[in-house]
Amino acid sequence: MTAPAAPAPLPFIDFGRVSPSALRPVFVTLRFGLHVLVVGLALFVMIRALLADDANEGAITVLTVAFLACYAAGIAASSRNLPQWARVLWLTALLALWAGMSAMTPDAAFLAFPLFFLELHVLAAPIAVPLVIVTFGLSVWGTASHLGFEVGTILGPLISAGVAIVIGLGYRAMAQETKDRQALILDLIATREELSTASREAGTLAERERIAREIHDTVAQGLSSIQMLLHAAERDIADERTLDKLRLARETASENLAETRRFIRELSPPSLDEQTLPAALRRLAAAVDEQAAQAGAATRVSYSTSGDPVTLPMSTDATLLRIAQGALANVLRHARATRAELTLSYLGDEVALDIVDDGIGFDPTAVAADPGAELRYGLRAMRERAEREGGSIEVESHPGDGTAVAVRIPVVTA
Repeated sequence: MTAPAAPAPLPFIDFGRVSPSALRPVFVTLRFGLHVLVVGLALFVMIRALLADDANEGAITVLTVAFLACYAAGIAASSRNLPQWARVLWLTALLALWAGMSAMTPDAAFLAFPLFFLELHVLAAPIAVPLVIVTFGLSVWGTASHLGFEVGTILGPLISAGVAIVIGLGYRAMAQETKDRQALILDLIATREELSTASREAGTLAERERIAREIHDTVAQGLSSIQMLLHAAERDIADERTLDKLRLARETASENLAETRRFIRELSPPSLDEQTLPAALRRLAAAVDEQAAQAGAATRVSYSTSGDPVTLPMSTDATLLRIAQGALANVLRHARATRAELTLSYLGDEVALDIVDDGIGFDPTAVAADPGAELRYGLRAMRERAEREGGSIEVESHPGDGTAVAVRIPVVTA
């Protein structure tokens, strides 16, 4: 199994597009608060320069307007899901404009506080935290160049940076938890739909089996008996006209019997139509082996059977076939195996199906605990199929040691 990818940075400006949840109002409020803070502080810096008749008021005004335009452009472009390099470029432009403002007025230091938040949420934490420290240094330098080094010159930006780091990292954890919960909810909805579909399929299959069994035990058996009795009657009657009528009746019964048997076959699962479970599994193994060869995979699939075959209920045959299909599909998709063995064993009071491969294996405990693992759903579906037939399934696997899937279902003869 591959290691999980590192979490992507969580852009602060994406608060408004978070999936609906109980925390969505919090995210929207934070986004709005950041925008108000940036715009308000930038305008404060510009207005202070104009009211104070600062010698650099023209340059400060130009830089402030450019800063706000750059900030607005980044917000507008955020809906396009910009790549990381574009976000870094945008943030660099903002920092450069702010540094220019800091060189001309100490009031620009107020903008360091929202910039701390922006850095923490636009960039990944290992990059954002050092950059916050750099921004803190620039803020101290800009203020000290105008007012000199004092305790407040250092302490104010230091406290702001510390608060921003704590709140920013706390938000990151809260946003990730919200994302995980949303994913879990979607998984639960998908699982419920799968279970509903599986339940409908199971009900349909059971009803088809019941109808097929009833037709076989009543209509088919009755037509077979009528055909046999008519054939016996032909030997006891010498009258040619009566014999013709009996032959016609027997032929009609024979045709209807053939039609009834065809109808019974059509009620069977498609892969089991006109063949036994061992034959269906043999054909499945051959098909998967051919599929792997055509895909250029090294996996080779073999099939074997042991014990004396018995006729099982249609639902049991279908369950074993579907589990085999799912297990072999997992082998092709995940195992990177060179060999897979499919074995069907009739053990008297139970039937066993074993699927063993020599692939890379996995940790069943980790897969069961990971809501996003694709294998989790396949294994759950196989387990539920086996349990519906009163059986059980065991999965043994370790990373690097291959995988063994063992299914056991009690024998109830059809």
